[in-house]
Amino acid sequence: MAVAATDGLYRFRRNPQVRAAAAMVPGALFILLFLILPLLSIVLFSFWRTESYALIADWNIDNYRTLLTDRTYLVFLGRSVAMALAVSLVCLIYAYPVAYLIAKHGGRYRLVLVLLTAAPFLTGIILRVTAIQHILGPIGLINMALTTFGFAPIEALMYSKVATAIGLVYLWIPFMVLAIYLSLLNFNFDLLEVAKVCGARPWRAFLEVTWPLNWIGTAIGIVLVFVPTLAATTTPQFLGGPNGAMFGNILQHQFGATGTWAFGSAMGVVLFLISLIFIAALWRTVNLRRGGFTGADE
Repeated sequence: MAVAATDGLYRFRRNPQVRAAAAMVPGALFILLFLILPLLSIVLFSFWRTESYALIADWNIDNYRTLLTDRTYLVFLGRSVAMALAVSLVCLIYAYPVAYLIAKHGGRYRLVLVLLTAAPFLTGIILRVTAIQHILGPIGLINMALTTFGFAPIEALMYSKVATAIGLVYLWIPFMVLAIYLSLLNFNFDLLEVAKVCGARPWRAFLEVTWPLNWIGTAIGIVLVFVPTLAATTTPQFLGGPNGAMFGNILQHQFGATGTWAFGSAMGVVLFLISLIFIAALWRTVNLRRGGFTGADE
């Protein structure tokens, strides 16, 4: 009996499915403890109220009613969504040619070139934002160059929505380049030559071959830029000035100075839902089979 039990235990431990499940346990626990449970707590707190910096379990929807009816919060939310869309578009326009050239013509230096695009991440976000200030500020490099040649400085460059957008593009564009580059890494560029032989112009070959076959990586890059921009706090605070605050700055204020955690939780839930809606809408445009993932449902 003991031998049979030992043999059964050995076969159980050697079962590929059991080993795979055991390998997933640490990751599943990490996601449960540090992602799912915190999110559930935020959702829970959003239906409570705050009084004298203390959370009170008084179930209501007043936080969401205020968010959806108060014009001030709607303006900040709309500003953040518009900024996220604009920054994602600019990053896409800039990053696609860069990733394309690296993937097609980078040769053995492709990895080095991709790593160079991420070089700013070797420093902290505060230092990177400060560098933008030194370029766009009233006594920054651009205005110093203008005054040197006798032109008036451009005060609108700093502490404006434009400065915030420039800073956010600078921060997140490496994510877009990397996502698009990885999608192009295994792309067969000979398909473009075939398209040209068949009479397609370069732009048409790009739009009908390269773009759709690598749309998955592009969509991932858009998400990696849109979501952090939507909740941005540091960059608008340093570059946007008093009139450039975004929804993330107001959310941060709820958990800091005012201590209204319940209302801040509701704001966080709204941001999370907007991100989910955006990702779902983008996912509907993805065709896995066309992107080369065999076995996917059409």
